[in-house]
Amino acid sequence: MPLNQIMHGDCLAVLKQLPAASVDLIFADPPYNLQLKNELYRPNNTKVLGVADRWDKFNSFADYDEFCRTWLRECRRLLKESGSIWVIGSYHNLFRVGNIMQDLGFWLLNDVTWRKTNPMPNFRGRRFTNATETLIWSAKGEHCRYTFNHKLMKRYNGGKQMTSVWSIGLCAGAERLKGGDGKKAHSTQKPEELLKRVILSSSARGAVVLDPFFGAGTTGAVAKKLGRNFIGIEKEAAYVALAEKRLAAISDLLPEAEWREDAAPRKIPFAELVRERVILAGEILRGKGEVCATVLPAGDLQCQNQTGSIHRLGALAQGTPACNGWTFWSIRRDDRWVLLDELRAGYRDGKTKN
Repeated sequence: MPLNQIMHGDCLAVLKQLPAASVDLIFADPPYNLQLKNELYRPNNTKVLGVADRWDKFNSFADYDEFCRTWLRECRRLLKESGSIWVIGSYHNLFRVGNIMQDLGFWLLNDVTWRKTNPMPNFRGRRFTNATETLIWSAKGEHCRYTFNHKLMKRYNGGKQMTSVWSIGLCAGAERLKGGDGKKAHSTQKPEELLKRVILSSSARGAVVLDPFFGAGTTGAVAKKLGRNFIGIEKEAAYVALAEKRLAAISDLLPEAEWREDAAPRKIPFAELVRERVILAGEILRGKGEVCATVLPAGDLQCQNQTGSIHRLGALAQGTPACNGWTFWSIRRDDRWVLLDELRAGYRDGKTKN
């Protein structure tokens, strides 16, 4: 595997060289097929430097569809069963791309709206200002167990669940790569913050991140800073040189606190708390609705004529098919009723003594 390298060539050919089920995450920023026909000028008569590159031009929708179908089919072959893919686009192309992805067997998880905080105005005043792009996030298939770092993204978002609308500015200022003429070196360079959210949310440290349209190298730059491996594929030699120079300048990871995944807490069965005498056999638990149960020596509960786990008896007490007994039952400690979940957390952290 050509890890942490840029493979120079057409992605349709290069993708076929990589081994199946070898990639954890794919970020794809394909040509949008914008179909631009006329030059655009600002009110002060200066020309707008939009996307006029030859790599964004296709002869027909059919040609574009076949191009997308080919690279997407290869990407699906390369994904591990636990992997996922993000594809970004605009209204020009993403409806077509999404349809192709579903036809190929990808399982759509979210559409994420990138709301640009500094969008380019609509100079002609004939349409709304286009202030968004959309990312499709998909698993390899319907029953695949993809990676999603929910707790990390909640922490990243200030303790609140991150929504599918991301407000991020266009790539600008010092982050925007410039050519020798002082103009932007790549017409569609994406902001690092966008890739940071994609990579943090859906991969782990050491994962292999593939970008088949590497361009200015943002995916590789962010992957390197976050302790991931990358594989870049880029057709244009000038972009390869640009990205290689950018990547060579990166020597340090971002602070670990920004990207460390939270480890799943150790599972603790109720019987362990009884065995370790954190809870004593014969103690009384009180459930919601004033129902009570007695703790048995083996770690079950007895309530009237029923015996079972904290979960089963909690469900029976409520007449529901299931119950989280940790948040249903309380026990008396220090003159107050404490949820079993709170007692368990203290035991896990070493704060609850037996």
